[in-house]
Amino acid sequence: MNRVECDTIAAVATGLPGAIGILRLSGPQAIAVIGRLFHPADGRPLEDHAPRTVIYGELTDGQGGVLDRIVATYSRGPATYTGEDTAELHCHGSALVLQMALEALFAQGVRQARAGEFTQRAFLNGKLDLVQAEAVVDLIDAQTREGVLQSAAQLGGALSRRVEEIYSVLVDLLAHFHAVLDWPDEDIDPFTQRTMTEALDNAAGQLDRLLATWRRGQSMVSGLPCAIVGRPNAGKSSLLNALLGYERAIVTDIPGTTRDTVEERVRLGGTLLRLVDTAGLRRSDDPVERLGVERSRAAMEKAAVILFLCDRSVPFTAEDGELLEQARSCAPTVLIWNKCDLPAAEQNLPHGSPGVEISAKTGQGLEELERLVAELTRQTGDDPCGTLLTNARQAEAARQAKQAVELARQGLLAGFTPDAVLVDVENALAALGELTGRTVRQDVTDRIFQRFCVGK
Repeated sequence: MNRVECDTIAAVATGLPGAIGILRLSGPQAIAVIGRLFHPADGRPLEDHAPRTVIYGELTDGQGGVLDRIVATYSRGPATYTGEDTAELHCHGSALVLQMALEALFAQGVRQARAGEFTQRAFLNGKLDLVQAEAVVDLIDAQTREGVLQSAAQLGGALSRRVEEIYSVLVDLLAHFHAVLDWPDEDIDPFTQRTMTEALDNAAGQLDRLLATWRRGQSMVSGLPCAIVGRPNAGKSSLLNALLGYERAIVTDIPGTTRDTVEERVRLGGTLLRLVDTAGLRRSDDPVERLGVERSRAAMEKAAVILFLCDRSVPFTAEDGELLEQARSCAPTVLIWNKCDLPAAEQNLPHGSPGVEISAKTGQGLEELERLVAELTRQTGDDPCGTLLTNARQAEAARQAKQAVELARQGLLAGFTPDAVLVDVENALAALGELTGRTVRQDVTDRIFQRFCVGK
């Protein structure tokens, strides 16, 4: 991929407040601009110091005023993160100092970086592929040790190399066909149906194994979606608060208090879950409550695991049974009998649904609930860390590649000519190119880098 010539950008690259605040610059004028505002303490111009060294001096506002005494460093492209000339100013962590320093940079013709623009430039300049770029934001957002290790290895290219192996198998197949076609007089192994079958079987098997990593990778990095559902006043919000350890959702004795979904992440049973507290599932004439119920059903349909709450102190109804079956049709479901601290009502239990008894109020039974969740969400696999699919975009691209390979295999079995079969192989290559960013569209990359914060 060709380097992209861009204007010079700057942004604060650290969170505030903090002891140190870092200003990051990238672009053709980065070093020249810093040279006008930063004055090394030894009196020598900035560019007389070797790149990649730390230099102490004064940062000025460009009009003679000293803003801070800092350390600075610069590096020359293309051997940098973005592939361009870059510089960093390490200031004291004053928000006002950093803002005044940015204003001084802007006065020199530098502009504010957009969200994710530094990493986007790294991608556009061929320093990272799209999978590695996504790993940057996953690493920043990681909430588990496994997520950190997965994202760091993916940033190092582990998943990209795995995808490249599949890509290479399909490219070799195309190259072999065209070599035999274009140079029939050369001593080239003949292109046979067996050649195609072996290559397509190889690619299909690798894609199957890659797609099998999706759920495990998703749980590592972003957590599995877990919907807490049930009728109004079953204790869903109380359970959310109990699992989180603090009061995140409003809890009252009035049925229907929760009108919208509330999402938080928690580690339960060894798995990171995206807990979604939903509105109570019941028929209602209230348009706002009906909208909440619709969102609850949507959350249930998207869930990887469902916690279905019933109030143990009231009888289990036919409506409860219908809702439970709906939940089970969407995802693995744990039936939870809440309010075991209250006298129990006689229950007509659905077949095969003993459930687990808890009290979201006192915490009784939560350890057993965690054990059941662990059984439902336990992930197994021998795939090396960093080689797992971790988001829906990657999984969809891999699915499209697998579908194209399957169409090629079916065409081969149906007796299609090699050139017709290889059209589907080219479609598989295009899908894998979307995965790594080799052939990705501009609107897709823009959406990906919008996930980043400014300065990354």
